[in-house]
Amino acid sequence: MMMMMWGMRVVVVARAGMMASGLLGCAQRVCTRVTVRGLRTQRTLQRSVGSDSFNASAVPGVLSVASANVARRAHPILAVSSAAVWRSKWTLASSLVQPVACQEPRQAPLRSVLPSRKKASGKDGRTLDWKLLWELLRPDIFLLAAAVVAALTVAYVNIQVPILLGSLVNAITSSGGDVSSMQNSAVSIVGAYVTQTLFTAMYITLLGVVGEKFAERVRLRLFESIMRQDIAFFDQRQSGEIVNRLTTDVQEFKSSFKQVVSVGLRNITQAVGSLVSMYMVSPTLTGYLIVVVPTVIAVGTALGSSLRRMSRESHEAADKTTSYATEVIGNMRTVRGFGMESREVAEFNHWTSECRRLASKLAFGIGVFTGGSHLFLNGVVLGVIYYGGVLMSRDEMTAGDLMRFLVSSQTIQRALSNTSVLFGQVVRGMGAGSRVFEYIKHNSYIPLTGGLKPHQLEGGIEFADVTFAYPTRPEQQVLKRFHLQIPAGKMVALCGPSGAGKSTVASLIERFYDPSEGTVLLDGLPLSDYDPTYIRQQAIGYINQEPVLFATTVFENIRYGRPDATPDEVYEAARQANAHQFISSFPEGYDTVLGERGVTVSGGQKQRIAIARAILKNPRILILDEATSALDAESEKLVQAALDRLTAGRTVLVIAHRLSTIQAADQIAVVLGGRVVEQGTHKQLIRAKGVYADLVRHQISGEGGYVV
Repeated sequence: MMMMMWGMRVVVVARAGMMASGLLGCAQRVCTRVTVRGLRTQRTLQRSVGSDSFNASAVPGVLSVASANVARRAHPILAVSSAAVWRSKWTLASSLVQPVACQEPRQAPLRSVLPSRKKASGKDGRTLDWKLLWELLRPDIFLLAAAVVAALTVAYVNIQVPILLGSLVNAITSSGGDVSSMQNSAVSIVGAYVTQTLFTAMYITLLGVVGEKFAERVRLRLFESIMRQDIAFFDQRQSGEIVNRLTTDVQEFKSSFKQVVSVGLRNITQAVGSLVSMYMVSPTLTGYLIVVVPTVIAVGTALGSSLRRMSRESHEAADKTTSYATEVIGNMRTVRGFGMESREVAEFNHWTSECRRLASKLAFGIGVFTGGSHLFLNGVVLGVIYYGGVLMSRDEMTAGDLMRFLVSSQTIQRALSNTSVLFGQVVRGMGAGSRVFEYIKHNSYIPLTGGLKPHQLEGGIEFADVTFAYPTRPEQQVLKRFHLQIPAGKMVALCGPSGAGKSTVASLIERFYDPSEGTVLLDGLPLSDYDPTYIRQQAIGYINQEPVLFATTVFENIRYGRPDATPDEVYEAARQANAHQFISSFPEGYDTVLGERGVTVSGGQKQRIAIARAILKNPRILILDEATSALDAESEKLVQAALDRLTAGRTVLVIAHRLSTIQAADQIAVVLGGRVVEQGTHKQLIRAKGVYADLVRHQISGEGGYVV
């Protein structure tokens, strides 16, 4: 019987030693991974932990003899397993810098000048709007609260594990070896682990649901805000930067938010609870920790400030790289046409090198921060083991108390380690959130709605002493005290050299911008008195030299201006635009999906589809901005015939450089230097022998090519 009792004790003690050894070696694995995403160098720092239980493997083997001596006072068999446990080494996974490609926006504006090679600025005045964050989180507050409760429950269970392990060790090492106590302690530990598993699954699932709903809400609010912005907003920003806000920044913000709840809140709770548990075991040892920790926290705060600055610089450089690559890829035909592939590769190499330099600098800073944190934490564990052994030698602490204190200190170590690694993620997440919120809160100067919605418009337009400069070039006035009248139902043509301000006139009629001075009048009322969306949807049709088609079916492209149009109305509009025949020749007819920006159809076909779209919209005012300038003779003839049908009975503004296009206009205005210098019919202007007559003479003689 005694042999069976000793055998059972050996098995239990051996299992306890194996449990301690396994727990000591499994959890302390920190992997610092710096990831460069899609030319944007998004770096994500992540700590992977195998267990939330006991881990004391940070003790070097030099203390194995002392620890075995301490354990020998409790039980000779425990001494063997204890000496083996304390010989386990601390292992730290090395940092990994891993570039990863990322999908980027499909379209970019044509750039006029290559971006200059400037270092990214570290200045960033953006802060996270907590009120807006609460507004976005409030719809799911109950799910979030349930996730928080589940995470706190896991934290509480993790605090109880050291206490239960201490009780098990005391039961094993007590004289006589109370089997009942050992069984009760083991059952309690198993119950704690089951509870930990269930609530861990619960809070991870709930956080996943809340995080995705939150990200969906943020993306929708952000996209709505982007759609409300003035055209000037898009003039000042590249499309790659805007799309990054919708994709990468929202994703990073969501991940950071989830990490704060799942890792940060849980770890802070575990650290506080374990600290209380440690104080109950040994106020002396706990006091030793309280003296050392604040000093290290102060040093970490100072390092954190530098890391935030480096993170901002890295993000800005990544944005520039993304925008550059998006722009080049979006204009690949131009690059190929000029044979500039080598230059673009060299320029892109510069930007990626700058990203690598800043990312490496950030990785080094985070590595120093994390490595220093672990050096401190390991030193704390060494001190605890050593001083605990001294207390046990004086019979001031039992083996179970030392086990409980050690596991509690390891829980704090693990919590603080996770929190230190989480710090970099939080810094990046808050930066991403502030950039997203900046766009969400950005106010437009020209509202989308609000104003007059008359049942009928005559279509008369007047520019009354209008002065205008683009927001991106406020010092350069494009129009200067510009005056022009476009009578209702008449066609007025603008001609003049490039840069004279002709297309700017069209932009002001569409109210893409407001004049700096003067007024644009529509039927005698300021254009600003009308509802902008009503004017754009109902009153104005715009066809330019390179019409924009979407990567959807021909049918949907024509119906874009009137989503409620019937199929018969779409077919009739295509017939009037001389487009029905070539559309019907496609294998799938009107269901043919056009390529990105309509690249699968010719220029003349795109133009006729755009005219069909304008016919279906049936606007009172029509703007033709060099609508036939890029077409061959045959295509121009077909398009011009469609335009003649479209312009009948409407107010038409024609911006063209071909004499054949403008000579039939009711009035021709010659724009030069932002002013109308001549106005009249073709014959009147020819007889005046002024600027227009010179332009016509140059075109006819071939000296100037066209009336531009």
